[in-house]
Amino acid sequence: MSRNFKSDNVTPVCDAIMASIQAANAGSAASYGGDDFTQRLQTVASEVFATEVAIFPVTTGTAANALALSHIVPPYGAVYCHDAAHIVTDECGAPEFFTGGAKLIGFPAADGKIAPERLASAIAFANDMGVHHVKPGALSLSQATEWGAVYELSEVSALAAVAKQHGLPVHMDGARFANALAHLDCTAAEATWKSGVDVLSLGATKNGALCAEAVVFFDPARARDFERRRKQSGHLWSKMRFVSAQLLAYFDRELWLDNARHANAMATVLAEGLQVLDGASLLQSVDANEVFVALPEACVAALERQGFGFYRWPLSDTPTGVSIRLVTSYATQRTQVDEFVAAARSSAHG
Repeated sequence: MSRNFKSDNVTPVCDAIMASIQAANAGSAASYGGDDFTQRLQTVASEVFATEVAIFPVTTGTAANALALSHIVPPYGAVYCHDAAHIVTDECGAPEFFTGGAKLIGFPAADGKIAPERLASAIAFANDMGVHHVKPGALSLSQATEWGAVYELSEVSALAAVAKQHGLPVHMDGARFANALAHLDCTAAEATWKSGVDVLSLGATKNGALCAEAVVFFDPARARDFERRRKQSGHLWSKMRFVSAQLLAYFDRELWLDNARHANAMATVLAEGLQVLDGASLLQSVDANEVFVALPEACVAALERQGFGFYRWPLSDTPTGVSIRLVTSYATQRTQVDEFVAAARSSAHG
């Protein structure tokens, strides 16, 4: 039985998605996105988001984020984001590289959510500084955030309103977008373009795919020449049908939402089981599929010795004990969660 709660990247490929890859493997097909799977994906994605979109499959979240930002931000621009956003901490400078020098300006917030007033203040400062400062270029929101919180629709709309007031496009890093959507219990349209989002980096790999992400533009005109950026970066697969087939299966019969709902539910059960332990404290609300909790050092060490996988997650404001991150997925079983909670309870009671 798996004891790995380190990430939702550690899972096997979802059966339905693996089957879609196998189905795409029959016979020959046009290359470089000219295949029927990729053409059909354009139609399906537009149906999912209830508007005509331009969708571009890629195979990593870093590519989706870096290429999306490079398309909407000039080299002398600023990308406003949270200071722990994936584009800041985990992409090896790819956004800066592909934008040709744009500056990432991060704002601190305990739950990963940017406050509209912080954004407005930063834009005002840049405008006051004029040519000496990077020009406001875009707003990038992580949904769900790096701390497992989910922006409410009203929060996205409020931030988008500030951005649009100053002519800034809004990018959403949706590595765990399905988990956020499952939590919000709204439509994909309401969570994106109806709330002011212009371009979405849509993640599927963390939610059951083999290697499938996508850049989604909600105004196809804004996507002009984006296919050349994708080609230049090396992310135009010659056998694109195998990526597009994954995304088609992802959307089919709401597989993406079913997977996300299960992952979220397992995180909730895990959090409820841990928060009642002596010396334990939840560090963030559990909106999606990540649990941040502080446990006594002896408990954490005992769990590690028993082979449970998770990350120690240092926080400056941890009340007591050791903060750790636990991530659930579509493949997490209730028995695995119960086993972890039981082991933590036993270790906590010494």
